[in-house]
Amino acid sequence: MMKKTLSIWVLVFIISAVAFAEMAWAASPKMGKGRFAGMVLIPAGPFTMGRNDGPDEEKPAHRVFLPAFYIDQNLVTWADYLPFIQAKGPAGPQGEMYLDTDDPDSKIIPKGDTWVVEKGFDKFPASEMAWGGALAYCRWKRKKLPTEAQWEKAARGADGRLYPWGNQKPSGEYLLLGDFRGQTAVVGSYPRGASPYGVNDMAGQVWEWTASLAMNYPYKPKDGRESLSAVDARVVRGGNSASAPDGMTTTSREVVMPGRQATGHGYLGFRCVTEPPHST
Repeated sequence: MMKKTLSIWVLVFIISAVAFAEMAWAASPKMGKGRFAGMVLIPAGPFTMGRNDGPDEEKPAHRVFLPAFYIDQNLVTWADYLPFIQAKGPAGPQGEMYLDTDDPDSKIIPKGDTWVVEKGFDKFPASEMAWGGALAYCRWKRKKLPTEAQWEKAARGADGRLYPWGNQKPSGEYLLLGDFRGQTAVVGSYPRGASPYGVNDMAGQVWEWTASLAMNYPYKPKDGRESLSAVDARVVRGGNSASAPDGMTTTSREVVMPGRQATGHGYLGFRCVTEPPHST
């Protein structure tokens, strides 16, 4: 009996220590420098991916180990995306859409022989890029699109929380609750809604493109789901400002079919990841 009680207290101590460490990390995110500036370091280690009390596509809850990686603290903004469009134009070499210039939701607009951000929208999340545009931008920055697992760990941490800020239901304290999908706020406007590692806006704002194909759990990175050349359904994460609470969870998976992947949408944006130096 004494051994069992001791084991329980050891488990409680470990859980408490993890929670305390993540609170401290969020209070002072481990920010990168140099080419990692604006990115948060997510430490190596295991986390719980998925949940057993959610939709079938989120089952089963299972442990996944990830090496350390950096992730953008904020969503890519219109100001961030502008130099890419100025350098590459709104379409790629195979005609892939980097920006839907015909949609009024695009805040990058032509001006003379160049492109500019519509006044007042520099710090809002960029959208209206197809999946290929998000992928090309990250490559242009010498980064990558996050996998589902990377995204979920950055949003959820190691304590299995339901939302980036904890288990409390979404409220205006933590994020923008919009009236329509595509409604956004300046990135980083809701610091209390940051993830355990200090990553902003991982619930609401815009759904976020990931690199991952929509395949069943458990997550296995080498089973083909991380193929960038496959033409199949892929997963976006995080919900948009008008999503129901279930769509804003750290485990929610929204499927985007190839046809929709090939076009831009005002309620879809992204952020990038990269590997840290070997010395990290």
